[in-house]
Amino acid sequence: MDHKISLHDKSFRLYIPNAEIERAIDAVAEKLNRDYASSTDDNPAILICTLNGAVMFASELMKRLNFPLEFKACKLASYHGTHSTGVVTTELALPDGLEGRRVIVVEDIVDTGNTIVEIHSQLLAKGIKDARICTLLLKKDVYDKDIPLDYVALEIPNRFIVGFGLDYDQLGRNTKDIYVLDE
Repeated sequence: MDHKISLHDKSFRLYIPNAEIERAIDAVAEKLNRDYASSTDDNPAILICTLNGAVMFASELMKRLNFPLEFKACKLASYHGTHSTGVVTTELALPDGLEGRRVIVVEDIVDTGNTIVEIHSQLLAKGIKDARICTLLLKKDVYDKDIPLDYVALEIPNRFIVGFGLDYDQLGRNTKDIYVLDE
């Protein structure tokens, strides 16, 4: 299938079909369900979705999780267009009330890891008990930070992608498949 989409001034071709994404989410959910089986209504895990990109992943993931959890969100940004600026800005701060809690950070994609470092630092400052990082996509050739990524659905090369929550200047998030820049 040679499906393409156009966003702004760029063309993208199908890269990861939705069926493959769904299988990867199933596998991550299975691991999370095993690791958080001891969660209780009195001490639920907190799932923190990083806006805007991780919304679709977090939504699909939550449908598959069978342990008690609270849902929260934060928004940090480091991309402009197709490139990371290298500077992470906080647009919506992490919520209060995280002291002593187990937190699962849900990311759409990890590449440079700058956002993960910033979120992790902010979580530690809030006195969390434990933080786990769960990402739909990992650009393993780019990520060189010391913070472990506990749950990785798919590993990809260092290419610019859109779809399933990821965007190019705010467009393309709403596709069920993932597309790669057609160079």
